Amino acid sequence: QLQLVESGGGLVQGGGSLRLSCAASRRIDTINFMGWHRQAPGKQREFVAAISSSGATNVADSVKGRFTISKDDAKNTVYLQMDSLKPEDTAIYYCAARPEGWGWYEYDYWGQGTQVTVSS
Repeated sequence: QLQLVESGGGLVQGGGSLRLSCAASRRIDTINFMGWHRQAPGKQREFVAAISSSGATNVADSVKGRFTISKDDAKNTVYLQMDSLKPEDTAIYYCAARPEGWGWYEYDYWGQGTQVTVSS
């Protein structure tokens, strides 16, 4: 069973930065896709960004140019660097993993989430 643990959330002023981390319970270099999603109050969960086992990335248009996804296979950790944060980025951010198969947007394992709050 793959476990994912997010960290790095918190309260930040608009225009600020945060870096989220997602630590996996096993090696991630063989996991096909790892991604970040978010869910704001009263809204559906939405895709934010993902990275493939080869390092290819896919970033949602709403955060493109502000958010960067990366990974460190040696540490079994995926990161989400969030810059130029806006109040509308406020949400619970979830890490997810898809060990097998192909696809950016469907995932089999999820973390518990970490709260990000951006003040205006």
